[in-house]
Amino acid sequence: MNQDRIVNFFLELVQIDSVSKEEGNLAEYLVKVLEELGLEVRRDNIAQEVGGQSGNIIAKLAGDPSKPTLLLSSHMDTVTPGKGIKPVIKDGVIYSEGDTILGSDDKAGITTIIEALRVIKEEEIEHGDIEVVLTIGEEIGLLGSKNLDYNLIEADYGIVFDSGGPIGSIFTQAPTQDKIYVKVKGKAAHAGMNPSSGINAIKVASVALSNMKLGQVDDETTANIGVIKGGQATNIVPDLVELEGEARSLKEDKLDRQTKHMCDIFNKAANKFKAEVDIDVQRMYPAFDLARNTKIVDIAIKAARKIGIKPSLQSTGGGSDANIFNGHGIPTINTSVGMNDVHSTEENIKIDDLVSAVKYCLSIIEESGI
Repeated sequence: MNQDRIVNFFLELVQIDSVSKEEGNLAEYLVKVLEELGLEVRRDNIAQEVGGQSGNIIAKLAGDPSKPTLLLSSHMDTVTPGKGIKPVIKDGVIYSEGDTILGSDDKAGITTIIEALRVIKEEEIEHGDIEVVLTIGEEIGLLGSKNLDYNLIEADYGIVFDSGGPIGSIFTQAPTQDKIYVKVKGKAAHAGMNPSSGINAIKVASVALSNMKLGQVDDETTANIGVIKGGQATNIVPDLVELEGEARSLKEDKLDRQTKHMCDIFNKAANKFKAEVDIDVQRMYPAFDLARNTKIVDIAIKAARKIGIKPSLQSTGGGSDANIFNGHGIPTINTSVGMNDVHSTEENIKIDDLVSAVKYCLSIIEESGI
């Protein structure tokens, strides 16, 4: 491994703008990099379908066909503010200048995969077939992995490099999620002259929220209403309020109950005040829960110990492409690349962690072929 090469490549990636649906320039660059490394590379044709600049990158490095096929994946898109990123290094830690995110989520993951491939080629490390999937639109609903043509994927198991925490953190459990969109429809009236003839949609929504289980519902379930829009002026009884919320749980039956509870509360409040309510629920992704003896989990544990890293099996409250891959029958873990304070202008990553993530990826590749 070459630490300077790792750092320089990461710095190069974060300076290529790739906010969600605008991954085109980054994808073009990464296709060239992967082709130069000798991979068979293609991009799928989902760009138009999702309204973006690029499809997913699907690349394959042929190996020993007697060994398992391993999927390595990260996502190309970033959240905002993610344009014009200027990385700086302070005391061995990479930050942005402070006006933007850094983009280690998930360009640290891409760096990890690319550098591991370089080392494999340079040192002629034995391996099975390796499939690389770099997805689009992960940050806005896992669009890339949801629309991927899985007939093109032959992996026996996979690793998504897209989480924080110490290197060696292995996420084997993640929740399923519902997005909940609500429109509360009341009746407009003059707020000073005849308020009693109106139906205040904001009041209906507030009554519903005051009776709703939100936050940490139990140790496996969370719920939140995060967006509320409504009203036109102080002298008009508001006739429409729009709300957006979510519920998550590690167990599908618990999610079903929580979502039903939230919908029932909105309906009861609407009935109480003779308002109307429209509710749209969308299941965003399935949960996954990999047992300790699942092959890829065992590989990840042994690979960590092999290079002196303490493995740690963990559960996460967030979704990732790993949820979708597992849903398509590919046992997939998510593992840390050392990113910190993601989705904020304080985002950073230690150079030592970036290097360790590459070492860990290489160790997993080697262990998977044993």
